[in-house]
Amino acid sequence: MTQHIITSAEELRIVYGKVSPRAAQKAIPKLEKHARNFIAHSPFLVLSSAAGDGTADVSPKGDAPGFVHVIDDSTIAIPDRPGNNRIDTLQNILENPNVAAIFLIPGVRETLRVNGKAEISTDPELLAAMAVNGKNPITAIVIRVEQTFLHCAKCIIRSKLWDDDYRPEKGAIPSLSRMIADQVGMEIDEAESEKLLEQAYRDRLY
Repeated sequence: MTQHIITSAEELRIVYGKVSPRAAQKAIPKLEKHARNFIAHSPFLVLSSAAGDGTADVSPKGDAPGFVHVIDDSTIAIPDRPGNNRIDTLQNILENPNVAAIFLIPGVRETLRVNGKAEISTDPELLAAMAVNGKNPITAIVIRVEQTFLHCAKCIIRSKLWDDDYRPEKGAIPSLSRMIADQVGMEIDEAESEKLLEQAYRDRLY
């Protein structure tokens, strides 16, 4: 098996061929009108980061469309609201500011990718501007955009993400409480655990 591992850029190009001119040129260093519009309509993104030692992490972020603020052509701010307090992404940013995000819009097959350097802000005015139900986010992840580009729809088409074709039957995926308990070898009252989780979803969403 090891003889089939690719170890150089030259080998990659032999396998994949040349990049198309349009794909090679589509990355730009700012947020122009189409990127701004895409972000304004997106209720969900996935943010990748890495620690100083290179350990990678990816974190989903979601809220009503427009929850990510475009401050200017080279800066966006993502609210960081209450979660499980692992703060993996935030700790990574302190060690390594390089991040990448991919924005999705339900029903839209294309995605938007944004790469840049991040910092963590507690600016009261910025947090207040992203308040929901009178509650500010805990912090804001401010990204200085270095590269942005629209991504074609092939992965969304293949996955049928916005269709019902691959929607699992009820019960095919166990509850979150059951899966975590099994993974860590913990005995739980599943019904009570799920009740507490739903309470947290209801009372601590913001």
